[in-house]
Parts: sequence; structure tokens; C-alpha cells
Amino acid sequence: MSVFLAHGYFLHEDEKEQKIMRPYPPLGLLYISAWLKQHEIKHEVFDSTFSNKVSIKKRLLETVPKVIALYTNLMTKVNIVELMQFIRSKKEFKDSWIVLGGPDVRYNAANYLNHGADVLVVGEGEATMLELAKTMLAIDKPNFAHIDGIAYLNEEGEVVETAPRKRIRPIDSLPYPNREGINIKAYLGVWKLYHGHSAMTVSTQRGCPYTCKWCSTAVYGQSYRRRSPAIVAEELLYIKETFNPDTVWFVDDVFTVSHNWLKAFAEEVNARGAVIPFECITRADRMNEDVIQMLKEAGCFRVWIGSESGSQKIIDAMDRRVDVQHVRNMIRRSREEGLEAGTFIMLGYPGETEEDIEETITHLKESNPDQFTITVAYPIKGTGLYEEIDDIRTTTPDWGISTDRDIDFQRTYPKPYYKFAVNRVVNEVNLYKKQLNKEQWTVEGVKMWAKVSSAKLGMWWHRRGVDA
Repeated sequence: MSVFLAHGYFLHEDEKEQKIMRPYPPLGLLYISAWLKQHEIKHEVFDSTFSNKVSIKKRLLETVPKVIALYTNLMTKVNIVELMQFIRSKKEFKDSWIVLGGPDVRYNAANYLNHGADVLVVGEGEATMLELAKTMLAIDKPNFAHIDGIAYLNEEGEVVETAPRKRIRPIDSLPYPNREGINIKAYLGVWKLYHGHSAMTVSTQRGCPYTCKWCSTAVYGQSYRRRSPAIVAEELLYIKETFNPDTVWFVDDVFTVSHNWLKAFAEEVNARGAVIPFECITRADRMNEDVIQMLKEAGCFRVWIGSESGSQKIIDAMDRRVDVQHVRNMIRRSREEGLEAGTFIMLGYPGETEEDIEETITHLKESNPDQFTITVAYPIKGTGLYEEIDDIRTTTPDWGISTDRDIDFQRTYPKPYYKFAVNRVVNEVNLYKKQLNKEQWTVEGVKMWAKVSSAKLGMWWHRRGVDA
């Protein structure tokens, strides 16, 4: 065994995901695998999603790979640290190298290196991982100074960061993700079992040109690189003929950022018979009547339009650069034109008051999306939000056994307030939907009314000291 690729996410540990059961393959890792495969580097992908820690450790001991390359992010960091500790404790791996990549390494380099990693891949990973693999497989004690896009410890224990890796251009040169390297049928089967339809993921772009303060651009940067419409259509046709999923989720940050690209994409998938029903994420300022029609022509059945808040004050504080009323209009217009519309909401952003939360509830009622999700704001290292709250932190958890989600800061109201706030928003908006359908006095509707009342009481209780 030459190179071992893994990611450390275990579905059975994720209580929230077990409730919704919408797992997706590790697309970034599969791109790395495809790049190594194209350059004839022998490797294995261990997809941990449906596995467990015992199995991954057992497989490592069976194969004793020379290079152990692990993807790490906010969700998997604690597992990756634990796995590195296991590797370092076994004599079998005394000649093995641990390489980490992913969005979490850029701003946590010293911590990861001091917890067992030999080298970090900072930023886009394909070319860097290939060069590292060739170097590590050829020489027992290689020097890494000539490799761009990495970080490591020198002999004095200091972090050394080499020159940034040049981004791959054009990204049409990327091979399709190596989906054959894992058990894709397991993902398709879970989706079919729990939702009645199967789903797969596709990426068409890298980077995001926008500046939202809470969002991390640690891997691809604040950039915009797009695969050509023809290449994406070819991949969809290949997916359709090989795996035949019922739907596709485009993982791009802003799918409709280029209207010219979208128009060409709609033409290509229709000309090639490559249409697969899909959903995507975008911004309201990159939506209009023409875009809605192009999405429909390309096969879109659901578009997620970011809201984050119904308060323009909070939107501006996030540097979202969108108009709240336009967001509402685009959600409504998408639904009127036959698309499902979803949106994302964030509560607890610095400076947000209960009046802002009221505006968010009004926003959701007036826009009436088919689906919405709510997150309580948390600071990811390297983002503008993280820098802003640095002086008002209320917790500094142990890095090795925590994630950025465990970092808290002084918000307008005490932390318990936001649990009630989330419950209120969810139930009040869903109760409003019941009222529109004249179903508010059903058993379910009455339960929602009771939950709204309870949540309002909890919010009042936890804001008493602030109001005083």
C-alpha cells in the first residue's frame, strides 16, 4: 500500500444526520483520488461514512501505508486528532507519513502539526498531494522545502509555510471524482430508503467571489473558477448512464453567479440528453426572471436562496451585500414559477436583538419558502466573524477535543436564549403555513401553537437581565 486516503466522518456518531439521513460522498477526497489515479499513484480510499473507528484502525494495520492522507474539517477534527494519536502510538507506522488537508488546516497549522501531522496541504489539494506522494514514496527522509502549498515543522519545531500553490487553471483539466473508488451504492440506497429517491453531488466551480464574514474560503480562496458547461454536461451524462441517480445536488457556493454560463449549461444538458433533476444554492442578487427560467430548463427542481436574516441591519453587519426585500421577492417568484425554494437562517449574530429576530420571522412568513434551516452563529477561525468576536469570547475550549462550534462569545442574550429562539422561529413559521392551509387547529397545529408559546416564555425568561 502506497497512499491511504480517508476523512474521519462516521454517520453513526452524527445524531442530527441520523434524523435526516442525507449523507453525501466525500467529493473533495474523491477529486484527490482521481488526480492520483490519473498519475498512476497506487492508493486506497477508505470511506468512513458508513464505517467506524475500529474498522479504519484495523485497515491501517492491515495495509501499513507509507503515506496516510486525511481530510479534516470542523466536523471531523476531533476524530482526525484521535486517529493521528493512534497512528503515532503504533510501531508499525514508524516509517509512515501523516498528511492532512481540508479547510481546517490553514488557520490551525501549529495545532495540527503539534498533534501528530507531518505535513499539511494548505489550499487546493490535487497537485500538492501528488507532489508530496511522489516525494514521500521515493525518499525515506525527504525535504519538503521545494513543494509549494504546504506547512510543516522544521528541526527547531517551528512552523514553516512554503509559497502558496498556484491554483489549477483551467479546472476543466480535473478528472471526474473517483466515485468508483468507494461504495456509491450505499449512499444511493440510504437516500432511496429514507426519501424515496436517490441523490449524488457534483461540483462545477471553485472559490466564491463574495465576502460574507461568517463563511470560510480557506481552501479555494475568494476566487471564481468554473468548469465549462460542456464538461459539466458530459459528467452529468456519465453519472446518468453509470449510477442513474434520481437527483443531483450541486455543491457550488453560488450556482447562478454567471448568467452566461447558466444559459450555456441549460443548452448543453438538453442537447446531450444529460438533464438530471437538481437542486442548488445561490444568492438573490444573482437571481431574476430569466435566471429562474434557465434553471427550470436545465432541470432544477429546488433552489436554495440564502437569507441568513430578515433584518437588513444584520445582513449589512455580515457583509452579505444583498437587499432583504429582493431576497423575499426571489423566493416568492421562484415558487410562483414552479421551483421549490429553500433558504438558510442564522440567529445569534453579533448585535442581533429580538427585534431583528422578529424581522426574520416576518421575512420567512412573507417569503414562505418550502424549506428553511436555522443555525446559531459560530465563529470559524480565519473568517471576519472570528476576528470580530476575538475580544468578546466567553469560552476557550481545549483545541484537541473541541471544534470551532464550541467557541462562544458575548451575544445580546445568554446562550440558552437561542435554543428557545430557534424553536420559536421554526414552530411559528410552520404554524403560519398551517394557517394558510386552514390547518392550524389540527392536532399538529395545536402542538405547534403550544411550542411557540413555550418558546416565547423561554426567550423572555433568559432576556430579563438584558432588558433590565
